[in-house]
Amino acid sequence: MAREPLFKSEADLCAAFISWVDAEAGRFSYGIQCPKWTPYAETAGWDILLVGPDGTQIGIQAKLRFNLKVLAQTLPERWAHWHDQGPDYRAVLVPERDGGAEQICAALGLMLFAPTRVRFDSLDRVIREFRPGLNLEHADGWHYWSPRKRCEVPEFVPDVPAGASGPVQLTKWKIAALRIVATLEVRGFVTKADFRRHQVNPRRWTGPSGWLVAGAEPGQFLRGPDLDFDAQHPKVYAEVLGDIREQLAAELVTP
Repeated sequence: MAREPLFKSEADLCAAFISWVDAEAGRFSYGIQCPKWTPYAETAGWDILLVGPDGTQIGIQAKLRFNLKVLAQTLPERWAHWHDQGPDYRAVLVPERDGGAEQICAALGLMLFAPTRVRFDSLDRVIREFRPGLNLEHADGWHYWSPRKRCEVPEFVPDVPAGASGPVQLTKWKIAALRIVATLEVRGFVTKADFRRHQVNPRRWTGPSGWLVAGAEPGQFLRGPDLDFDAQHPKVYAEVLGDIREQLAAELVTP
């Protein structure tokens, strides 16, 4: 009888890995404290981009089976110089550890993450552990890629699932779009000046099939029925909304 797969999808594998990363923060292992890594899902072309407290980055591509495709996704493009923009370290995430896969990854300067045992945390939550550990200063096998420039990360930690098919991404444009939506919610309308402030081209928003509709006053635009960026990123939108409330309130009291 076929064995039940450990993870049904790449998204499940990534979710388990991110839970472990969060649970490892500050945890001591053999007297060594693990630093806090922040997982950025679907960022800079990576399923997961881990960012350490000092800015160190680990780019991770996940697959349910170790194959040539995941290697191709993890390595730089053939025309890109290996010192160009990228993470400090590169890794593959798979459901099972395999000696041959580890050997291939090591030869290519990649690390292989795979699950090991299950444990319970202090709140009795089930945590599936992965190896290797995340304290890079006390671990062997990590190849430093020496990028000239690290990957750009968004202002906010993306609230999207990692490893999903057709992933929703939190880009610079999307954050600017969330600021437009937040302005709509706080003030009730937006103008072309708001688009200039947030560096967003208003044409797609105000055109015939745009996300906004004309308001009663000239130059004012209201929310249309198809505008849903806030629903795509509810956690980030709450942060953006708080910032916009403060900004607009400050403008009202400025002499």
